[in-house]
Amino acid sequence: MKLVLLPGDGIGPEISAATRRVLDTAAERFGLSLVIEEELMGHVSLARHGATITEDVLDKVREADGLILGPAATFDFKDESRGEINPSMFFRKRLDLFANIRPSRTYEGVPDRVGPFDLVVVRENTEGFYTDRNMESGNGEILVTADVAIAIRRITRLCCERIAKTAFELASARRGKVTFVHKANVLKTTDGMFLDICRDMAKSYPDILTEDFLVDAMMAHVVRAPARFDVIVTTNMYGDILSDLTAELSGSLGLGGSINAGAHYAMAQASHGSAPDIAGKDIANPISLILSTAQLLAWYGHRKNEQAYVDASSAIEKAVSEAVRRGEATQDIGGKLGTAAAGEAVCRWVAL
Repeated sequence: MKLVLLPGDGIGPEISAATRRVLDTAAERFGLSLVIEEELMGHVSLARHGATITEDVLDKVREADGLILGPAATFDFKDESRGEINPSMFFRKRLDLFANIRPSRTYEGVPDRVGPFDLVVVRENTEGFYTDRNMESGNGEILVTADVAIAIRRITRLCCERIAKTAFELASARRGKVTFVHKANVLKTTDGMFLDICRDMAKSYPDILTEDFLVDAMMAHVVRAPARFDVIVTTNMYGDILSDLTAELSGSLGLGGSINAGAHYAMAQASHGSAPDIAGKDIANPISLILSTAQLLAWYGHRKNEQAYVDASSAIEKAVSEAVRRGEATQDIGGKLGTAAAGEAVCRWVAL
């Protein structure tokens, strides 16, 4: 398996280094043929190549079996004409990574706020209100006058169908329940289409239980009783917000894994940002990127029928659970270790 690793900005190099050590340990234990190639992304790429991400890197990713994307300082990148490109958007759009799959679960050893739960948010990744990816050219935000701004939301049948199918397939391998999240009472045409397609898709999965909630009510239900949910499917912006909420409810955004998958490519990506305020201090939590990379191994293993990669993914997830349970983690989740040491703790449990 060939992987491209883009450490990125802020805490990216630190958590990427910890993740790479975990990968190396898993490869040794399970006999994985891993080849990892690091490339530049973010501010360092902008300084050296005039762009935060280049077509050359995209070509290398297309030739690889997966991508590990570290955090990028996207708030700093405002002018694409000057090479200030959002790397996450770039890969999601160019590789058609339509499904953002974000598991959230509680961990023994981390105080939970709302009781134990284990759920997955399946978020459509390529359209909706994200104006940097819903137009063939240009931008979906329009400044009509100095005082009037418009944002265009795109919802398509194809994108709704494939994200709904992803959710049902995932639920078939989990606890057999899918929740549709929408705002069809107000956005009758766009969210109405999404909801209708989800309901139609359910007819092909008669053994899967389904329900739906308005997005505002859903936030209350998730905070009140997250254990009732299994797989949650929704459109882009709702999913972005909801998955951050569920990750934080589990104890920390630093515990939320995330994979972006399409028909041919997949990208592991931490749920959080580049956190420049703590960069270089060896206190950043590496678990989100470690868990995201474990998801990538499982995606590849299932796709290629390579059980060793699925087993390695499971071992990494179990190692994270054990390290967290024993307090062998960073301070944000109750541990006393730095970034590198927390990564090494996970490595020790992977190796057993």
